Amino acid sequence: MAIQGTWVPGANPRATAQVEQIQQTGTTDGITFGGKPVVLLTMLGRSGKVRKVPLMRVEHDGKYAVVASKGGAPDHPQWYDNLVANPDLDLQDGTEIGSFRARELSGPEREVWWERCVSAYPPYLEYTAKTDRVFPVLLLEPVSD
Repeated sequence: MAIQGTWVPGANPRATAQVEQIQQTGTTDGITFGGKPVVLLTMLGRSGKVRKVPLMRVEHDGKYAVVASKGGAPDHPQWYDNLVANPDLDLQDGTEIGSFRARELSGPEREVWWERCVSAYPPYLEYTAKTDRVFPVLLLEPVSD
């Protein structure tokens, strides 16, 4: 499906620098947050502009999960709203890029993936103490082009 268009950087300078490095090197390898690997999501924003965001790598059996934690802030990150509005995205892991569709998890399925997310990035537990909101967990499942 390959998301088409010109990338419009967001307001986060760290994320912008990481996206630029991934674009220059062609890989997410070596890009980390808190010493943990990331994947790169490319999506259409609610504005119709192309957005790219590096997020924690949480993978299991070819599927990925992303957590809308925003470090425990009281509101969801903008990328979450973009994926809810436009759930089709491209995901890059290393040099591999594939088409995926996001869906929000709930119930026992969310709990299984939440444990995987915390295992991949333990600070998610610390972030929960900073807010009353429950962090959305989205499952990114591969789709055929």
